[in-house]
Order: sequence, then structure tokens, then C-alpha cells
Amino acid sequence: MTKIKFGTDGWRAIIAQDFTVDNLARVTEATAIWLNKNFSNPTVVVGHDCRFGGQLFAETTSKVLIANGIKVFLAKDFVSTPMISLGAVRLNTSLGIIITASHNPPSYNGFKLKGNYGGPLVPEKIQEIEDIIPENANQNYTSIDLNESEDKGLLEYTNLEDMYINHVMASFDINAIKTSNLKLAYDSMFGAGKRVMKRLFPEIIHLHDDDNPGFHGQAPEPIHKNLLEFSELIKKDGKINCGLCTDGDADRIGLYDSKGNFVDSHHIILLLIKYLVEEKKYEGKIVVAFSVTPRIQKLAKHYNLPLQVTQIGFKYIAGLMVSEDVILGGEESGGIAIKGHIPERDGIWIGLTIWEYMAKSGKTLEQLIEDLYELTGPFAFERNDLHLTEELKQKVIKGCKDDIYKNFGPYKVERTETIDGWKYHFNNDQWLMIRASGTEPVLRLYGESDTLENTRKLLKTSQEILLS
Repeated sequence: MTKIKFGTDGWRAIIAQDFTVDNLARVTEATAIWLNKNFSNPTVVVGHDCRFGGQLFAETTSKVLIANGIKVFLAKDFVSTPMISLGAVRLNTSLGIIITASHNPPSYNGFKLKGNYGGPLVPEKIQEIEDIIPENANQNYTSIDLNESEDKGLLEYTNLEDMYINHVMASFDINAIKTSNLKLAYDSMFGAGKRVMKRLFPEIIHLHDDDNPGFHGQAPEPIHKNLLEFSELIKKDGKINCGLCTDGDADRIGLYDSKGNFVDSHHIILLLIKYLVEEKKYEGKIVVAFSVTPRIQKLAKHYNLPLQVTQIGFKYIAGLMVSEDVILGGEESGGIAIKGHIPERDGIWIGLTIWEYMAKSGKTLEQLIEDLYELTGPFAFERNDLHLTEELKQKVIKGCKDDIYKNFGPYKVERTETIDGWKYHFNNDQWLMIRASGTEPVLRLYGESDTLENTRKLLKTSQEILLS
């Protein structure tokens, strides 16, 4: 049988190749064994996003759990990952499970585990489950009838969408957004955020909100190259103040200003901190992944807030949000969580926070960014993913490990950080980060300078030197 391994955020595999009903039953059985060992009378909330086979896979998961004596709260239709995490807290379940491959290409599906605190299950617990995945699942689940299970009280259908909307309505000044004269747009990328946003904001422009489990053949990842249609729509319209996008399971954010320019996560994270501290008067710690802009240090110092930098992977951030008082936890790839919600990435929640900031301040997104630059200085970030041979990738990594890079052309290295990859700091707050993908022959280069032109120059020069 296939060896099943959990990655940085659950188990993902290609549908019908490794992501099969049989393999899913194996993973779920291990989860059930772990639950029965660690909880008395465990319960689980289960759901699926908009991907192909979601209902079948969610029902299979439910049947395996029920066959192991575990009560299931099942979302009847597609939901976002944050809805499952919120459901775990509100329904007081032992665990949350969502069938999703997040922002992966449409050929994938996946299995994410959420702790009872409403965020990613911590790595050591996931490892415990992975270690007991059987070679074959017990087939007793195939005789489970969901209607009978409901009659026996082992299955309860739950409306997580209503629960989420009520939480949003209680937490945001939605009226302020609606009466602000802001013209807003939302691109769900055919993902799980489409219906909830249609219910919250029926009057705004919605893109890609029809049913399309193949996502038009494109990975539903909210990065600029995947959102060119949305960017063009904003440019052509000329009156849209802000565009929000979310990924396949709606836990990651993408953002556009009124000119159709992509606003990266570094800017979003800094804007959120400014709003939460200055307007909401929040106090606490800031936690960010290693790939986030070092300008966060300037903001943390300005507000006299503690800052912690973690390895890349939201699970490292979530663990700290559960155990400590954290204002914001964020990563470069669009996964951000804030105080007042759950310790979970939530693209819609973060987008609504930015819209509320705009509505309450009476300022455009561009004006808010200009205000931010008074504290941090102007900057531009870009990331290049280099598809290399494994041999060339390993050669670059060895060079980093051996500390051979003292300069990249005219960019002299002033100091190096190695929390997760290699971050080279140059003068004038410029930096380059090199990090290899653990799963594919890809080398990621992250760069930042004062303008986009200078950032691209830095990345181009560095790339030439690394690959020479």
C-alpha cells in the first residue's frame, strides 16, 4: 500500500491516484484510533470544500469515524477551512476534519486536521496519527448507513455557514462597510468562500462564483499570476476601491488596490497591526514566519510589542496563538490570523478587517499604505520560484550551508539569518532569502528593496550568480 505522509498542512494527493476512498479510510481509521486513545467520548466536526468528490470523501470519513464509535457533526454542503475550525470550538468537538487541498492544483484533494482550539493540529499530534496509519482499513465502515446513524445520534448535520456568518456579524461593523460608498469586488477563485460572501455582500461585484470543481484548470492560489482577470476587471472598471480574493478553502488572502495592483501579505500584515493597535487598542505579541518582511521589527519597536519569528508553516504560528496572547500571526503566503477570532488563517476575516479599516478611516487602501510607509519606509517585495534540476538545487543549498555567498554582485551581505532557509541582509533594508522546497525541485528566492524595480534588479542579479 501507499505510504501516507502528512506535509506542512495535512495530507494531499492526486485524486484517484493516491487520494482514494481506501487510502482516506486508512487515514481516518488512524485518526479514530488516536481519538479513542486520547479522549473519552470523542466527537469530530467534518466538512469538505468545493473540490471534486468532496461529498463522497466527507461521507467516507464520517462512516469510518462512526464505525469506531465516534459521534460526527457533518456539514451538509461545502464549507471553508475556517468554518470547520470555528465549528470545532463552538461545537466543542475533539477534532475538526476538512477534505481540502487548499490552493493546490485541481487534480488534488486532501485531509486537514484541526485541534479543538480552532486551529491546525500541532505537528507532534499529527505525527502520532501518521505513525499508526494501517496498511488496510477495516471494511466495517462500508456497512454504515448515515440515515440510521443520524437516528441513533451518532451523526448530526450542522450548519457551519450560518454559524460563521453570525460570528462575522457580531465581530465587524458590516453596516459601516456597506454605507461607506466603497465600491468593492470579490474573487472566490471558484472556492469555498463564494456563497458566504454572496450572503454577506450581495451588492458587490463577484467573480468566479459558479460551481467549478476543476477551477478552470488553474490552482486556486491567490497570487497575482493566477488573478490577472480580476486585476484587469479592477483596472477597466476604474471605480473599484479594493478587490479581495481567497483560495480554494478560503483560508488565504489576496488583495488589490483601486488601480488593480496586487497588495502582498507583508503590506497586509503591517496594515493589520497598525489598525489593531491604533484603532482597536489591542495588546499582545506579534508572531510571523521567517519569510515575512523584517520591517515588522520597526513596527513592533514603534508600538513596543514583543515579536517572535518562527519557521515557515502556519502550524508553528498557531501553536503560539493557542498558548500566548498574540495580536497577529502571519506568513508571506497569505495565511494570516488575528486576535478576536480563532488561531486559524482566514482570508475572508482578514479581508473584512481591511475593508472595515478603510470604511472607518475614510481613506483609500493606497492612502493607508502611504501612512504605513511613514513608520516603515516604502518597500516592494517579490518572490521567484526557480524550477531547477535537483542537482542544481542541491548545489545552491550546499553553497548556502558552506557560507560562500559574501556578496551578490554589488549587494554586500551585512548579516545572515538561518531560521528556515537563508536570509541575506544588505544595506538600506534590502534582503534576499533562499529556501528550497521540500517536496519538488524548486528553489524559492524572496527579495525586498525600496521599489519594485530595485527588488527585481536584486532578484535578477542574485539568480544569475546562484545559477552560474
